[in-house]
Amino acid sequence: MDIGASLSGLLGGILIGLSAVWLMGSLGRISGVSGILSGLLLERPRGDSAWRLAFLLGLVSGPMVLILLGGELGNVADAPDEVIGAPAGGVGLMVIAGLLVGVGTGIGSGCTSGHGVCGLARLSPRSLVATLTFLGVAMATVFIMRHLLGG
Repeated sequence: MDIGASLSGLLGGILIGLSAVWLMGSLGRISGVSGILSGLLLERPRGDSAWRLAFLLGLVSGPMVLILLGGELGNVADAPDEVIGAPAGGVGLMVIAGLLVGVGTGIGSGCTSGHGVCGLARLSPRSLVATLTFLGVAMATVFIMRHLLGG
């Protein structure tokens, strides 16, 4: 077991939790990425764009800062011995998958960060059902892709 990767994951989890608490404490908002993005792109409430844009820029710029400081992105490299590696289906499949996830977050009224991190922390029954659904579908997808379709 790689202790460095475990500590990296632990630190990342702590930072996600702290950012969710900070957003809730300072603005009274849920740290659900799909809701923040859709609020910025679709709803555009007056005076509500600055924090949404700052949150999303922080989300994307974190890995960039890590790279600039000489860090590594861990298991997203396309090395064959990595845990995840390069996307198996290419960019087109990734775009389709991203669009499907977007539709799913609309249907589910939130994403894994909103339901799984913030909703579960608030003991929301709806978020528990949503999170169990996300996890169940993810497990079924991996099983089908790896064991039934041989991917």
